[in-house]
Amino acid sequence: MTGPALIDGRVGLAVAPRGHLPHVLRVTVEGDRVTAYEVIAGPARLRGLELAVPDAPTVPSLSAP
Repeated sequence: MTGPALIDGRVGLAVAPRGHLPHVLRVTVEGDRVTAYEVIAGPARLRGLELAVPDAPTVPSLSAP
């Protein structure tokens, strides 16, 4: 699973293949531009983060009526 997340209250991506979180990507946005990003890895650093992952959006069924 890779998806959007709030990392210490900032926009980012959580990368968690098979439920294991090896790293996150924290993004700095100024105006309408990404001005920096930081890859955070390592168990000690990851434990120190406040991580919030939004619920997955629901996708309407594509089956025929």
